[in-house]
Amino acid sequence: MLRFLFSILGLGLLLLTSATGVSAPDSRPNIVIMMVDDLGFSDFGCYGSEIETPHIDALAAGGLRFRDFHSTAKCHSSRVSLLTGLYCKQAGDRKLSRGVTIAEVLQEAGYSTNMVGKWHLDAEPTDRGFQRYFGHLSGATNFFTGDDNFRLNGEKWDDFDDDFYTTDAFIDWGKKFLDESLAADADQPFFLYIAHNAPHYPLHVREEDYRKYEGRYDTGWDAVRAQRYQRQLDMGLIPESWPLSPRPQLVPAWDEMTDDERAWDARRMAAFAGMVDRIDQTTGELIDYLKAKGKLDNTLIMICADNGACQFDRTKDAEFEPWDARSYWCYDTGWSHVGNTPYRLHKQSQHNGGICSPMIAHWPAGISEEAVGSITTQRGHLVDFMATCVDLAETEYPKSTERVSAVDPLTGKSLVPIFAGQQRDGHEFLYQVFSSNRAIIRGKWKLVSHKATRWELYDIEADGTELNDLASEHPEVVEELSALWHETAEKVDRSPQKPVNSSKVSPILKKSGNPAGGGK
Repeated sequence: MLRFLFSILGLGLLLLTSATGVSAPDSRPNIVIMMVDDLGFSDFGCYGSEIETPHIDALAAGGLRFRDFHSTAKCHSSRVSLLTGLYCKQAGDRKLSRGVTIAEVLQEAGYSTNMVGKWHLDAEPTDRGFQRYFGHLSGATNFFTGDDNFRLNGEKWDDFDDDFYTTDAFIDWGKKFLDESLAADADQPFFLYIAHNAPHYPLHVREEDYRKYEGRYDTGWDAVRAQRYQRQLDMGLIPESWPLSPRPQLVPAWDEMTDDERAWDARRMAAFAGMVDRIDQTTGELIDYLKAKGKLDNTLIMICADNGACQFDRTKDAEFEPWDARSYWCYDTGWSHVGNTPYRLHKQSQHNGGICSPMIAHWPAGISEEAVGSITTQRGHLVDFMATCVDLAETEYPKSTERVSAVDPLTGKSLVPIFAGQQRDGHEFLYQVFSSNRAIIRGKWKLVSHKATRWELYDIEADGTELNDLASEHPEVVEELSALWHETAEKVDRSPQKPVNSSKVSPILKKSGNPAGGGK
């Protein structure tokens, strides 16, 4: 419907232009995609968090939220899928040798193309369709001092001052790029990709943001997680029939820890919360900028994450405060389990704690009144962003380019019908893989394995928190979906793996005696 309306509007403008000889302004929407790094499903306020994210929450209230939106569970592969609309190996992995980027397609369609933030792929953004770029090519960086991988439009950049902080700098440069774009042609639509490094470790936080959350996590992860779960139920984000997955066995109960242990973990979570808060603050600055330029109404903003919350504790130099560039704090499974409420497992896993991420879409001129403020249960994936951009730019996805002689057929599907309040023709299935963690999702069924162990089968409509493994009850479904996974891995993703022994017991089951990996 939206595309039809755009076509009618475009025809009217064309007739007006022909009659008057005056160039009509480009009515296609601006597009902003913001990806945050290592953020759990529940880490925004509008997804249940106690972290204060009023600007992002307002975008959700004025737009829509996805409950069933998927990443790839890992940083670089999610970036490949977001940018190309293909599965990671399908696109040629980091080299993007079989895929083109959104920037390459939109630049050809007449958009200005801009990027700030983390790249984490081969070559540089300016080699892949972005006319302007500021950020770091590396997968992680020091938030206060940066690293040798910072670039400005393809040139090395090292102008770090005493007040440098990546989250702030990215939005500042994003606004500068839009200023340049609008100054060159105020009617030209723009694409801005913001790839925040926050809240990826190290937990570097501005002191004022840390102080805001100091002491707030003294109640511990059990209490905070229960509160997030209740908020999710109250807002209708998840069904009441989905129980909260238990705390992992390896994580102690908060009241069983020493005072020093509790104090340390509360401080780590306060640092993480302050980083998320700063993302929201800078998002507010961007919204204010778009309003001041008169661009907000016809700008589609999509906010997502690259994977679930991260459980890796690689802390060192903990004697320094987290606003000191010499520090290197991380949190661990206790808090990542909170971030992924109500799900289980984490980054890299293809269980829902690894791949179910928040996704917020805001577009005053394009999201239907019926959809505004809603929570959609239609399934989406990062591969859908390319198809959405192609749709809105009224252009074609290429079969070949000067850089890529044979572009793989698009895997993603446009989200525009969902924005219009319609039921879209969704994916027949979604294929997932990272290392030896694998999954395939078709309809209500999800087949998943963790670290090359046996397949587990879940009815994710009835059991979204994946607590009731039905593999033994439906061996025919396991066999069918397993065959589909391997066929897709070999023929589409070019990532074949040996079949898994379905009788092998998962380490999750071995350790806990139940598929939740549950503790007390």
